[in-house]
Amino acid sequence: MKFTARIALATALLVGSLALAPAAAQNVTVVVNGQVMSFDQAPVMVNSRVFVPMRAIFERLGSTVSYSNGNINAQGNGRSVHLAIGSLNASVNGNPLTMDVAPFLVNGRTEVPLRFVAQSLGANVNWNGNTSTVYIGTSGNNNTSTPQPYATQTPSYQSFYLNNEHPANGATVKTTHPKIHATFNQQVDLNSLHVSVDGNDVTSLVYTNASGFDVTPGFALNPGSHNVNVSGTTSNGASFNTGWTFYTSNTATSTAQNYIVNVSPAPNTRTGSSFTLSGRTLPNSQIHIVATGTSTIGGLFQIGTGTFQSDVTADSNGNFNVPISLNVLGGGQIRVILTSVSPNGASVENQVVYGV
Repeated sequence: MKFTARIALATALLVGSLALAPAAAQNVTVVVNGQVMSFDQAPVMVNSRVFVPMRAIFERLGSTVSYSNGNINAQGNGRSVHLAIGSLNASVNGNPLTMDVAPFLVNGRTEVPLRFVAQSLGANVNWNGNTSTVYIGTSGNNNTSTPQPYATQTPSYQSFYLNNEHPANGATVKTTHPKIHATFNQQVDLNSLHVSVDGNDVTSLVYTNASGFDVTPGFALNPGSHNVNVSGTTSNGASFNTGWTFYTSNTATSTAQNYIVNVSPAPNTRTGSSFTLSGRTLPNSQIHIVATGTSTIGGLFQIGTGTFQSDVTADSNGNFNVPISLNVLGGGQIRVILTSVSPNGASVENQVVYGV
């Protein structure tokens, strides 16, 4: 039974450490009683909560802390605090509380929710969204009142940060024209978005939507380090300026990954039998378009109504457009196949369908 219990505990700890996907909190500063704290492992963000290494914050707030088999126990300021890895249940002075995000492990280190810990120990917590700073103040007395459940303490802020960066931060790629991608943790004012690579503005080449962006630089990246910078404002008006670094290897090839984006009209919409198709691909690519029309007769039979073909060349920014016209009856559809081949031979094919 003891062996089984140990396996169950180990499994719970492993699940607790793997189930979350923490992201490094971008430039978050923690100030306690006017002094900036330093951590040997940077704060991380989970569900808009700032997490910090357990021992550093407990001891800075005047408490002693112990850790055993996933259980965290702290004593200080006339309070006792208990948390557990992977559990939303906590207690302060024996009073049960519920958190909205559980403590977890990152690189073998125990991470705890900063606001909950500080308030549990009687400190005041404030957030400055303009500077991404958490201010913590202690009163110096032994206030033993119990904080409200953490789930009711929803802050009015959400720090902006990027997720799913590609190439990943610190990664090395073997192409001089990598596709650069990242997603946003919250909505962004797309008109404000600016993206640069090594100081070169590539915003005009960016394909973006509410969840993130993609861009392939129109220039070759030399071997070495490369910096991606992303700036703008969120839909709430908060400004951000962040980014990451990746590397190009000495053996990188010059073959760029091709793409077809910003296709308009939007796929699966009604266009009529004549319309202008536009989009963006790698600069100076050759685009071959084949459009096939289908009409429905009597609501039962489908017949082909002809094929349209055209070849165009994308401009220096990768933009292209071509007028398409087919004799398709109302209720029919037009299927378009686009094939783009870049000057260095990288090809890609997309299919879109429109109603008539």
